[in-house]
Amino acid sequence: MTRNKVKLEYITNDSSRKATFKKRKKGLLKKVDELTTLCGVEACAIICSPYDTYAVAWPSKSGARNVLARFMSLSHEEQGKKMLDQETYLEQRIVKAEQQLEKLMKDNREREITEVMYECLNGVRSLEGLNLEDTMDLFVVADKTSKMVAKRIENLQKNAGNNK
Repeated sequence: MTRNKVKLEYITNDSSRKATFKKRKKGLLKKVDELTTLCGVEACAIICSPYDTYAVAWPSKSGARNVLARFMSLSHEEQGKKMLDQETYLEQRIVKAEQQLEKLMKDNREREITEVMYECLNGVRSLEGLNLEDTMDLFVVADKTSKMVAKRIENLQKNAGNNK
């Protein structure tokens, strides 16, 4: 059974928010522990909340201090090298999604034009109804298909020659 996708929005119910915080805090600390154990990296987590009187540090306050001291000893350039704030992260996600959308739209367009080509070849559709853009795209797809057919013929002829 799959989990439902959680809406990322503020939980208005106080008791529900507190319960969710406790579960997620435990899960976050477990993930940091797994990361350090499995990957052999130094990591720490510091969580400050209105529900606890003190900040929670993992693995310990001294361990967190050591990791932070190591981080602070890096040059400012090194510190920010792979650091993402939420805005930068979202911008990168948007760019990636836009690129993916562009690729899908291009693939869809090629499929549409390929279908138009087959409809024209089967006499279902006429070239007369196509505008300039569709006609140019049809030419590109037909040329690509023609080259694929020529390559296939060449391969079949080579294989036929080898079988003699």
